[in-house]
Amino acid sequence: MTDQTQPAAKKGLSATQHNTAAWKLFLIYDIFMMILIIVNLICLGANALLMSNFGGWLFDQIHLSPLLQFYKSDLHPWVIKTESWFISFLVAELLLRWLIAIIYRHHKRWFFFPFVHWYEVLAIIPYLRFLRLIRAAIIAYRLHELGYQVVPAGLKKQGLFYYRLVMEELSDRVVITVIDSIRTELETSSTHKKIIHDLVDHHRELFARALTELLQESLATELNSRQQLISTSVGQIVRQAVEDTPQLTQLLRLIPIAGSMIEHQIQNIGQQLGENITQGLIQPLATGTATQPNAIYQLISEKISHVNIENQVLEQLVESAVYESLESVRKQVKIKQWQLELEKNDQAKDESIH
Repeated sequence: MTDQTQPAAKKGLSATQHNTAAWKLFLIYDIFMMILIIVNLICLGANALLMSNFGGWLFDQIHLSPLLQFYKSDLHPWVIKTESWFISFLVAELLLRWLIAIIYRHHKRWFFFPFVHWYEVLAIIPYLRFLRLIRAAIIAYRLHELGYQVVPAGLKKQGLFYYRLVMEELSDRVVITVIDSIRTELETSSTHKKIIHDLVDHHRELFARALTELLQESLATELNSRQQLISTSVGQIVRQAVEDTPQLTQLLRLIPIAGSMIEHQIQNIGQQLGENITQGLIQPLATGTATQPNAIYQLISEKISHVNIENQVLEQLVESAVYESLESVRKQVKIKQWQLELEKNDQAKDESIH
C-alpha cells in the first residue's frame, strides 16, 4: 500500500474501515500503480529486445524485417517519450507522497521517507528501472495480506519454490566454502593446535555444567533407585565372607554350647555392617537435584573440565571431533532440500494419477 495506508494496514483495519471511500481509493491507486509498473517494465523489456542485435537477427529469420523497421521508426520514439513521462510521473508522485508523509507524520523525522523508500528513489534512474519490481511486489504482498488473491496460488507456489532453490544454492555454496576453508586452515596452519586449544578452553565451563547435569540425572538417579539393592548385595557378600573364613569358624566351635550362636550373630552383624557402610557411601552420591546439583559431581566435573589437553591422545581426540563435526555439517548442507521437495511433489502427482 502507499504511505497513506501503511499505518492503517499495520494496525489491522476493521471491516468498517475497509468500506470507507478513502480506503477504497487508496486500494484502487495501489492496484493501478502495480499494473502501471508491470506494463511499463514489459514495454521496456520488449523495446530492449527489439532494438538489440538479437532482435534484428530474429526478425530476419522469421522474415518480418519490415515490421521491425516500422517499430524502430514509428513506435520506438513513442516508447522513449512515454518512459520520460512515466519517470516524471514517478518523481511527482514520490514528492507528493513525501509531502503527505510529512503532514501526517508517518515517520519520526521528515527526511526518513526517501531512506525508507530507497528502492523507489533509485528506480527513477533509467539504469535501475528493475527496482520498480520491488514496489510492485510489495504492493502485491500487502494486497495478499488483506485477503486479495493478486498472484494465483499455483504461480505463487512455484515462485516460492524457485526462490528457495536459488537461496539454498547460494547459501550452500557459501557455507561449504567456509567449512572447506576452516578445514584447510586447521590442516595446514602451524597454529591449528592453538586454535583447537582455545576452542576447548572457551567451552570448559559449559562442559563442566553439562557433565554435572549428566552425572546428576543418570548416576545419582540410578544410585538412588538401586541403593537398597546394592546395600543388601554388599551385606550378603560380607556375610558370605564371614561364613567362608575357616579360622573364625574353628575358633568359635571351641566354645561349648554358645559357639554356634555367636557365629550366627557375627554373620548377622557383618551383614548389617556391610549394608550400613554401603548406604553411607551411596547416600552422598544419590543426593542433589537438577537445579542444585550434587557438590561431589560438581567437583568431579570441574576437575575433568580443567584437565590439561597437552597430550597426544587427547589432542587427536579433540581434532577428530572437530573435523568430524565440520564434515557432518558439510554433508548436511550438501543435501538439496529443493530436490527432496521436488521428488515429494512428483511422487504425490504419480499417486494421484494412479
